[in-house]
Amino acid sequence: MKNLIEQKFGYLFNDIIIKELIEFGTLKKYNQHDIIMDIDQELHAVPLIISGTVKILREDESEKELLLYFLEEGDTCAMSLTCCLKKAKSKIRAVAEKDAEILFVPAHKMQEWFNTQASWRNFILESYQVRFNEMLETIDTLAFLKMDERLEKYLSDKVKIKGDTILTITHQEISEDLNTSRVVVSRLLKKLENESVIKLYRNKIEVLKF
Repeated sequence: MKNLIEQKFGYLFNDIIIKELIEFGTLKKYNQHDIIMDIDQELHAVPLIISGTVKILREDESEKELLLYFLEEGDTCAMSLTCCLKKAKSKIRAVAEKDAEILFVPAHKMQEWFNTQASWRNFILESYQVRFNEMLETIDTLAFLKMDERLEKYLSDKVKIKGDTILTITHQEISEDLNTSRVVVSRLLKKLENESVIKLYRNKIEVLKF
């Protein structure tokens, strides 16, 4: 684990933090679709993404999910930071978009470093800003884009995150992420296929333009 942490975070943090990440951090592995963090879960550690991709979801009163943003290698989750600091329960669900390795940092170390280590403090503040900007983008998407535009943006974001124009995903999964019905998603996907934007396969989508 020592070499892995030094490789992934050596450029971000000073030697003190790297040493304590190795000493106090807990490395866990998750398979695609595993729930990493759930709504109403008590949080005692902050996640640092070593590899893979994690999607952050919110749930409404009818238990429908809405995709907020993705976390990638080197990211942390601003909402988990806030919950740890306030000793509050999680308001979000974190799911492995693809196989992931995550280093969990105890909350008390996070607080200690924030007060004493400038490199950690800068990392946390920048993380808050990035996640805040992504939240604003999500709100703008919901408020100002029509569903077909939201779907195109969703597919484009997926391609960028995965680095592949072939997306292994079902219509149901897309509908859950966009908080709409599968029927609507299927209709809009067919429309995009007719426009030569995508090509549909069984449980796969090839994005031709993005």
